[in-house]
Amino acid sequence: MRNVIFAINITLDGCCDHTKQIADEETHEYFTHFMRDVDLQIFGRKTYQLMVPYWPDIAKTHSETKAENEFADTFVSINKVVFSRTLDSTENKNTRIVRTDLRDEILKLKQEQGKNILVGGVDIPSQLIQLGLVDEYRFIVGPIIAGEGRRLLEGVSLPERLQLKLVESKIFKSGCVALRYLKH
Repeated sequence: MRNVIFAINITLDGCCDHTKQIADEETHEYFTHFMRDVDLQIFGRKTYQLMVPYWPDIAKTHSETKAENEFADTFVSINKVVFSRTLDSTENKNTRIVRTDLRDEILKLKQEQGKNILVGGVDIPSQLIQLGLVDEYRFIVGPIIAGEGRRLLEGVSLPERLQLKLVESKIFKSGCVALRYLKH
């Protein structure tokens, strides 16, 4: 069975707004390395439109740093599923829009052969956490107190407290800390 992995950058005060994060070489290298064990990315419309066309454009032009270019190349090579009721089409051949039930679709995808499934953003991951369908969590915690911005699991009530097991940590030069947790 494939694992569903939720990965996100987050500030010390829990903000997951992408404009409040540190996105340096080490962070991009970390995610590029991690994504090599992934063959499917899951997004909601908002996160998808934040990532596409930005990263595919970087992959075409290689106009950024080496780490960002490698991240872009890895990002575009992975199949994607976008859960949306409003998105009409996608730019990529390897992306499909799903309008069916989130829980049923994820359970089906977990049963398929393949590598890990990466879920990004806030809305879809929050729903998957609430449904108990996330197997692994990867947080890059930045040494920032944002004081404002979107928080993970805002407006979501978990059926029970979620106890995770820390299995890996890494400190970056920037002061960011990568934390990897497994569901007990």
